Amino acid sequence: MALSSSSTLLRRLLGSTSLSSSRSSVLRAAFCSSSSSSSAPSPTLPPPSTIFGDDTEVANVPPLTTPKLFVSGLSRLTTDEKLKSAFAPFGQLLEAKVITDRVSGRSKGFGFVRYVSLEEAETARQEMNAKFLDGWVIFVDPAKQREQKPAPQPDTVSSHTGFTINKTVGWCG
Repeated sequence: MALSSSSTLLRRLLGSTSLSSSRSSVLRAAFCSSSSSSSAPSPTLPPPSTIFGDDTEVANVPPLTTPKLFVSGLSRLTTDEKLKSAFAPFGQLLEAKVITDRVSGRSKGFGFVRYVSLEEAETARQEMNAKFLDGWVIFVDPAKQREQKPAPQPDTVSSHTGFTINKTVGWCG
């Protein structure tokens, strides 16, 4: 990005939004630190949660009602043992299962982890969410109950011999 375009972008960001002086200095430091050659130390960036407000990412997380966690974003190379060893430091595991395809046997990219207590599951969710496992970023969410599929309705229209009747009306031949 050229110097003129980055300074134009900085002016737009600072002019169009109402930012506090600390946030504007953070933006100014972030945009101007790479282009300035002065030896003045640049201010350190605050943690991401303080830029967008107070704990916005934590406020949108649903509460745990079960000690079972849904882990998505798994690598195709992640096995049950690797998943268990990654989540074992946070409490006593009852189950660590990577879901695989029935035909190919390959991982579908998600799995489930179940702990003994809700406190252990909550700790694991907070510590392992958005972390790397086998080179991939994983996401840990509360597991939802499996929805039961409705029973198939009997087909009364077709014949029960396995053949269907094509009733074509009219013939132009």
